Amino acid sequence: MDLNNLNNYSPSSSSSTPHPSIATTAADPMQSWWESISKARARILSLSSLLHSDPVSSFSLSSLADSDRPALSFLSSFDAYTLLSSALSSSTSGSGPDPLCQWLYDTYLSSDPHLRLIVLSFLPLLLGLYLSRIHSSDSASTPSLAGFEAVLLAIYSSEVKSRAGKPVLVQIPDLSQPSLYHTPRNKQNPHGFDNSRPSVGVLSPPLEPQIAVKSTKRPVIVGVALDCYFKQISQMPSWSKVELCKYASAWAGQDCACKDKLDGGREVEIQNGHGNENNGGYFLEGRSLSNGHDNNEREIDVVEEMEKLEIEGNGTEHSELKGVRIPLPWEILQPLLRLLGHCLLGPLNSQDVKDAASVAVRRLYARGSHDLAPQAILATRSLIQLDKRAREAAKVSATAAVNSSSNANTPSKAKKPEIFLVSK
Repeated sequence: MDLNNLNNYSPSSSSSTPHPSIATTAADPMQSWWESISKARARILSLSSLLHSDPVSSFSLSSLADSDRPALSFLSSFDAYTLLSSALSSSTSGSGPDPLCQWLYDTYLSSDPHLRLIVLSFLPLLLGLYLSRIHSSDSASTPSLAGFEAVLLAIYSSEVKSRAGKPVLVQIPDLSQPSLYHTPRNKQNPHGFDNSRPSVGVLSPPLEPQIAVKSTKRPVIVGVALDCYFKQISQMPSWSKVELCKYASAWAGQDCACKDKLDGGREVEIQNGHGNENNGGYFLEGRSLSNGHDNNEREIDVVEEMEKLEIEGNGTEHSELKGVRIPLPWEILQPLLRLLGHCLLGPLNSQDVKDAASVAVRRLYARGSHDLAPQAILATRSLIQLDKRAREAAKVSATAAVNSSSNANTPSKAKKPEIFLVSK
């Protein structure tokens, strides 16, 4: 995508320069609230004119525009998400003159944070379609995807402006210094001098402004977009998270030529049949890393077994994978693993989200093992172990709750009244 295509995506009146009277309206909360409502209604009604609702369905985007909180009503509406996602999934979507991409572009450039949440909720679908078409086998015949790239550049440029040329740093704990949680094994300097220096790690280097999505800059732009999604993931609907997990599973690749060449049974072990009786489903059992092979251990097709993964014996197979296998540099994999970690371990996530993330993490583990990527192997193995422990703890608590309820419902014999003898 070049700059000429991006110039076609000009912000609408909703995202133009604020009027000089903005200072007076900002001082009036009621006026500001009403302008936000009016802006959200205008954006939703403009989208309604672009989409054709199912005549059989009683759902209409106009009903969301008439609510007290139009943007949040749209964000929490599965029907609205389905309607727009089906239109975006069209084979002709994502081109330069695509009106839906223009709508997403203008909506994200608006100053309303709730409208931006709507655009971010469709980011997994947009990235899935975009990356799948870029890396598909018949990519030579793929039409222009300037529309998708314009939305990604809008999100990226907003983050560049927010970071103001500064890197994202993280403080690395110094284990040689005592804390509330540990006492260092090594003795401190008897003279009382502190020779340790705070260790700082660079989580993300400073971002450079981009006017086009070049192949060399695509991983950085996609990674920044995923990071923006992660910042708002607590407000994302569950169906958007499930969409992300399904595309992550497909990006890892289910038809890897070396999928049966992983470390054998000593690295991971998946129970056959209906899963381990203790676990109630298929799970990767962590073992100590070893390069040795045991004659009694058989190499297993990890990726194929993960396609039949049943979480906690629910007996349902996951739906068909979306997307295709794509390159996963660390710029994309790092924010993707953070997102999957939230989907996997977030206490408020639904079980569908956790199950979809569980499959994605295991597929990424197989991919990392095939690519011999130490960072990917370490991160995915850790998530797998945390997932196993969380499910075991949930099962124990559920069993304890059932036992306590059964004990409460069990009738007990009436106690005889106690008789106390009092001496006079």
